[in-house]
Amino acid sequence: MTGVVILAVTYILSQFFRSFLAVLAPELTRDLGIGEVALSSAAGLWFIAFALMQFPVGFALDRYGPRRTVALFLLAAAAGSTLFAAANGAVAIIVAMTLIGAGCAPILMAAFFIFARTFHPRRFAMFASWFVAFGLGGGVLGSAPLALAVEAVGWRQVMAGLAVVTLLLALIIMWVLRDPPVPAVENAADRGSLLDLLRMRELWPLMAMAFVAYAPAANLRGLWAGPYLADVYGFDLARVGNATLLMAIALIVGTVAHGPLDVIFRTRKWIPIVGSSVNAILLTGLALLGSGSAPTAVILLTAITLFGANYALIMAHARSFMPPHLLGRGITLLNFFSIGGAGAIQFLSGGVFALADPEISSESAYATVFAFYAVLLVAGLVAYAFSRDRPPEPVER
Repeated sequence: MTGVVILAVTYILSQFFRSFLAVLAPELTRDLGIGEVALSSAAGLWFIAFALMQFPVGFALDRYGPRRTVALFLLAAAAGSTLFAAANGAVAIIVAMTLIGAGCAPILMAAFFIFARTFHPRRFAMFASWFVAFGLGGGVLGSAPLALAVEAVGWRQVMAGLAVVTLLLALIIMWVLRDPPVPAVENAADRGSLLDLLRMRELWPLMAMAFVAYAPAANLRGLWAGPYLADVYGFDLARVGNATLLMAIALIVGTVAHGPLDVIFRTRKWIPIVGSSVNAILLTGLALLGSGSAPTAVILLTAITLFGANYALIMAHARSFMPPHLLGRGITLLNFFSIGGAGAIQFLSGGVFALADPEISSESAYATVFAFYAVLLVAGLVAYAFSRDRPPEPVER
């Protein structure tokens, strides 16, 4: 299990990289003149690159195993961190974020692959939630602690140090991680393909829900919270760091709390429906808040991350329909929709913000963005309502 522990530490780094831009955004705007739309594109490309890499990651996990897959991809993340540290404009930041996103692509899926091959399906959601919750410590590090580090040594030095850490983790994983047992396959025809998964009608509503469910928590915590609180309420770097720290902690608490709920309530479908419905209401409230109350805004942002922490349950729901020999490609396919949705919606939200004309009123522009997220979440809920529930099976004694 030493290898899984190192993988969990590496996942902390992945979570840091997907959320740290909210804290660095004001610094990058001041030092490099990068605006909200370019930052939204950079954050979106992190998710897009991460999502597109799920297809080669799924193939590599099934064919070569987690050890070599994760170690190789981390080299791209190290290169991206190095480029970020040396960046002198928006293009370099965008390319760097793309490389980092691609490099982080296999980490979580490698852990899910190991859990799916090693433990009873009933335990998948719990182990997956715990692993994700541990990794979400990266979101904590990417909030107030990052703000303190940037104030102490500067953002370039921080990113250069992270490049070294990423490279060291790649070497350690290659050394200590062990691949799980490979299931027996009767013949080549049984190996299946991505098309076999796409033909499974049971997965279609889950793909739609995965596309929108993670985006509000990921995008608000990863980018929009920082500029929103700075522009509308005048938060400085330290206060932005503290607010995003609360969001990061809420995401951890929500992820841990969601872990055993499918076993407790004997459903994998209705828990995400309830949580995402609450989130749609919270997003609507944030859109209607205006500039009335900074504490209320922080509370709403924190609650959105708390109720949006149902990723592992949606993944467990999908995993219950997947044959063993397609687990690698199956879990990465669903992760493609989840992370790809977060990236695509991040891109679109930047366009929505620009169309709302923030030069006239940044307050109304942010409100339009939050309403946009609420509408998309409702659309995903409508599709997910048609999914087939598959409650966890009791463990045989």
